[in-house]
Amino acid sequence: MTSSTAFERMFGFARQDVSLGNWREQPYNSWSFQNAGEMVPSARIAARDGDIEEAPVDLGGLLDDSVAINGNDETVAGFLSRSSTDALAVMKKGRFVGDWFAPTMKPDARHIIFSISKSLTAILAGSLEGEGRLDPNAPVTDYVPEAAGSVYANATVRHVLDMTVSLDFEEAYLDPESLFARYRRATMWNPGGGAESLREFLIALQPLDEPHGQTFRYRSPNSDLLGIIVERASGQRYAELMSDRLWKPLGARRDGFVTVDKEGSARAAGGVSVAVRDLARVGEMMRHGGVAEGGRIVPQAWVEDTIHGGDAAAWQRGTMTNLFAHGRYRNKWYQSANASGAYCGIGIHGQWLYVDPKAEVVISKMSSQALPVDDPLDLDNVAFFEAICARV
Repeated sequence: MTSSTAFERMFGFARQDVSLGNWREQPYNSWSFQNAGEMVPSARIAARDGDIEEAPVDLGGLLDDSVAINGNDETVAGFLSRSSTDALAVMKKGRFVGDWFAPTMKPDARHIIFSISKSLTAILAGSLEGEGRLDPNAPVTDYVPEAAGSVYANATVRHVLDMTVSLDFEEAYLDPESLFARYRRATMWNPGGGAESLREFLIALQPLDEPHGQTFRYRSPNSDLLGIIVERASGQRYAELMSDRLWKPLGARRDGFVTVDKEGSARAAGGVSVAVRDLARVGEMMRHGGVAEGGRIVPQAWVEDTIHGGDAAAWQRGTMTNLFAHGRYRNKWYQSANASGAYCGIGIHGQWLYVDPKAEVVISKMSSQALPVDDPLDLDNVAFFEAICARV
């Protein structure tokens, strides 16, 4: 009889059971979401040398507190378990006031944040815009001329930033025969990748029969294209740019990583992995109007535009009004339009970066939910964040 390994005892399966074909499925995602670099080629986003993370702060009695979540009462601990949470970090007025980690995640682990990567990529665009090196109103083809035969031929960078490109594409996460599955092969996320690069895939995409700028359509390829745009505008590769313009001045304590394709193009739409506290620090920088411990990262005017600007009519024409009935989307951040003025970055499988400016609270939550998209659980997450903001 063979004895189980420490890995098997912790996760309930063997490492060799995890493959490129199942790494986003439960139970395997409880490990793979913290180790995306073992599944997909990745580039390092370097943090500053010498910065040491402080010890986690126990959530203590808050775990046993009962909170009302859309008409149902449950404990904080119960909700963390129900929502497959791997890690939670809570900041109040710039100070960490609570951390929580599942038994399968260590405090210094890096966890993939999926589409919160979009929000980080937009910060790079905002930094370059502040220096006059990127014009959001310029045509995409000013930066990516090879996109001239694609949907992006007459789109602007602003259309890309605000997801109002009239793109013929669906986020069909679970359809193995869809255009989305081809997209994931191009990013090296699915078996069979490598025949087509991410850039080649993007510049082959075609439009719908509607002008750009009319409707909010959540389409991840737009954000991967933004990753290429910021590289072209800066003359730097994505991981280096992220390190220089965000990660180091942010005071991030741990290196991040981003998955890359066969050409080294970053999965700017969803491939970033970071530590949970470092993700919270991004929200705190936004709450402070673009300033972090290493100085200004983006102009205050860009932050104000991100959290107050955007096209409400375009949002209403979209399909996410169930989450934020009167929300908006600007520079790849969601505005809740709730009384708190909260705004957030959101990633599939339960990744959240939630900023409540009224309560002066930032919450980062990393999860390994079974479904990529779970609309009822998304609503429960927002209610949970509101409850936490009211208690800390």
